[in-house]
Amino acid sequence: MNQAEFKKSVQNLIKEQERLLGRRNRKSPGGNGVYDRYEFPVLTAAHAPIAWRYDLDRKTNPFLMERIGVNAAFNAGAILHEGKFLVAVRVEGADRKSFFAIAESPNGIDNFRFWDFPILMPETEVPDTNVYDMRLVKHEDGWIYGLFCTERKDPATPEWDTSSAVAQCGIARTKNLKTWERLPDLKSKSPQQRNVVLHPEFVDGKYAFYTRPQDDFIQAGKGGGIGWGLSASIENAVIDEEIIIDNREYHTIQEVKNGLGPAPIKTPEGWLQLAHGVRNTAAGLRYVLYLMLTELDRPWVVTHKPAGYFIAPMGGERVGDVSNVVFSNGWIERKNGDVLIYFASSDTRLHVATTTVAKLLDYVKNTPVDPLRSYACVEQRCAMIEKNLAVLRALKAGPKRAAKKAVKAGKAVKPSKALKAGKVVKAKKVVKAKKAVKPAKAKKR
Repeated sequence: MNQAEFKKSVQNLIKEQERLLGRRNRKSPGGNGVYDRYEFPVLTAAHAPIAWRYDLDRKTNPFLMERIGVNAAFNAGAILHEGKFLVAVRVEGADRKSFFAIAESPNGIDNFRFWDFPILMPETEVPDTNVYDMRLVKHEDGWIYGLFCTERKDPATPEWDTSSAVAQCGIARTKNLKTWERLPDLKSKSPQQRNVVLHPEFVDGKYAFYTRPQDDFIQAGKGGGIGWGLSASIENAVIDEEIIIDNREYHTIQEVKNGLGPAPIKTPEGWLQLAHGVRNTAAGLRYVLYLMLTELDRPWVVTHKPAGYFIAPMGGERVGDVSNVVFSNGWIERKNGDVLIYFASSDTRLHVATTTVAKLLDYVKNTPVDPLRSYACVEQRCAMIEKNLAVLRALKAGPKRAAKKAVKAGKAVKPSKALKAGKVVKAKKVVKAKKAVKPAKAKKR
């Protein structure tokens, strides 16, 4: 293509993306009263800037080809920083390597735009092969921390084994989310660590971590469950002792493994904790989200935990690179009590759901626990059905009683009450009206 054609093609690329970036997001109809989903994902691979993917120099890219592709944008940490909604997105290139990039929105619902450059995360002495799933935490020590999974090839395996890997917790900190200081990886007694989250406050003067110890890169083995441990230092974080605060459980949404999502939200009634649970199915692993509440002074003690999932993949969310998955490592609490939950679907795209702290507390405190047996689950449901039938009977009987009392007293019944009361009242009114007709007028008719 000539210079004019090349320029027009570039302009068309930018125009098309601007249409996507400026698209208004709307709440999806329906809902369950706990949270609201939205019609469109907030970020996808198509949201990645044109300059990240295309060489826009006609001399080196005369056909305007995409040179460095982007495969997905998902699993994002989130933070409200200087009045702006920011997400630290896991961006995966077409080459399978993940990296972090900050996207910004004026309202947290739509109009997300990536900053000009992705994060060039400093490396440790042993370079990361892959980094992903950052949790952003504004700690009371004044720093913003990013904890993420760092993946390297397992050095203990033979050279021909090109799939075995070791996962550990990488730690970095920043003041502005642009300049990052890399700290040594977290050390613990577990062979592998994933889904590590820094508690936002000191506990007994120490840094507190939610962990997920496991024996293997994918399989939890004898490990698993959400753990808890303390470290005297963050510059050289070491956990000498881990306890499991939320274990795996047979025939539940977390029978295979589970892990904490973002850092918890502090409320007067305890810490709201969002986590993911994994179960096995004939179609593979299924990831869902669940909630629990822990004590305010002892964040490692679970006080409430509703049965089942809080958010599960629905519709198109079930399709992607790793299907039937929802995963969250970021949420934002606003000063007015609103909560924005960022969750990814099927390792492909990022969504948002909105709710409030009040709703989440009501949900987590008043939703029944999992009794772990079918019979007991049906007992729970039957108790609620019996209660609801009594409520419905009272609602149905209420308007009828009001209408009957009005007829008996000889008072006029309002149309709305008459309709609610049914045909019997309507018939009585008709008979009464006929008796009131004068004979003379009746003959004329």
